[in-house]
Amino acid sequence: MIDDLDLAFDDDYDRGRHRRKRRGARGSGGGPRKRRRGRTVAALLMTLVLLGILGGAGWYGFGKVQDYFAVKDYSGPGTGSVTVQVSPGDGGTDIGNKLVTAGVVESAKAFVNAFTDNPDSQNVEPGFYKLHKQMKASLAVSALLARDGNNKLVNKVSETVTIPEGLISLQIFDTLSKATNIPVADFKKAAANPEALGVPSTWFTREDGKPVPTPHSIEGFLYPDTYEFDPGTDATTILKTMVNGFIQEATKLDFVDTVQQKFGISPYEGLIAASIAQVEAVRSQDMPGVARVLYNRAYKPATQTQQVGLSCSCLQLDSTVNYWLRVTGKAPLESGDLTYSQLHDTSNPYDTYDKPGMPPGPISNPGADALTGAMTAPSSNNYFFLAIDKNGTTAFAPTYSQFCADTQKAKNNGVNIGVCTP
Repeated sequence: MIDDLDLAFDDDYDRGRHRRKRRGARGSGGGPRKRRRGRTVAALLMTLVLLGILGGAGWYGFGKVQDYFAVKDYSGPGTGSVTVQVSPGDGGTDIGNKLVTAGVVESAKAFVNAFTDNPDSQNVEPGFYKLHKQMKASLAVSALLARDGNNKLVNKVSETVTIPEGLISLQIFDTLSKATNIPVADFKKAAANPEALGVPSTWFTREDGKPVPTPHSIEGFLYPDTYEFDPGTDATTILKTMVNGFIQEATKLDFVDTVQQKFGISPYEGLIAASIAQVEAVRSQDMPGVARVLYNRAYKPATQTQQVGLSCSCLQLDSTVNYWLRVTGKAPLESGDLTYSQLHDTSNPYDTYDKPGMPPGPISNPGADALTGAMTAPSSNNYFFLAIDKNGTTAFAPTYSQFCADTQKAKNNGVNIGVCTP
């Protein structure tokens, strides 16, 4: 067709040139000239049609290329819900691919662009998030970062559990079970082997000649704190997390070396002291003084303890008796309600009224203040302490007679405490 057009143009050109010469001689040429014009117009029309076809094809191809390189993205906040996990170490591309698979965003590229454009995107935390489907990518990034007035991630799906200081392991298992719907029996089973949960075996040694009960107990090693557990986390992982919290805190405080070097006791004995101080002292500022009384009673020579009115190097603590009541399924009692037989039950391994030294193991799970108190017990000649008011203010005394005087103050302040006869 191109060749025919070329010939048509050439023919017209040549014929026109010769006819201009003949037209001067003959003075006529109307008919043939019309036919030549018709051919020219036809050729021109064919050219325009071809250009139109080529132009349309080009525009269609440009549209296809444009569609190929365009970033697909949903336009709104989305609907419904789906849970997506952000794993530790995930970057924008990793998260984007997961969101595409879950139907949250339309393309990973759109999410990566939005992730890169958001200056806070590096603060996206690992965990499970509940998001809408078919979300605009920038809104999906914002949803991963959204926090409430308490700085808690709004869309993160996790079980938040707060373990207060001073609980025993059985109380902790019950609290965890209620928050996670994991049976208490699962926690008991996981706790049966503390070493498997991350407690170094070196912790289960003593310098005072008293044996550590076997099997070893998890008591004391479940660090009180607020934890967030992802859906599906099992009992073993939860307890490992809490044990790791304890190990990290003890390491930060340099607890092991400090109690060994400062007091000549094993870390386990220091932990026992911390667990008692946690229960006996309401105020953190009183915990070091309580720890010092424990050390004076447990480790000073019996001749010295007798001089201050003690029949033996015994701690004589109601809290250890109450611990045994708890672990054996009985309700704890206030000091004034404990009977003589309960206080002097020699079948109770935690009887500290008749058995000298520290009890067999911790009686609670202490926090940072109590651990610090056991490390920083100040030098003193105090052998007695008690709470003298309902605010928990602790009074310390070097002698039994002074202790009895403090006991009367406590009674006057409405504290339920046993009788003291100087």
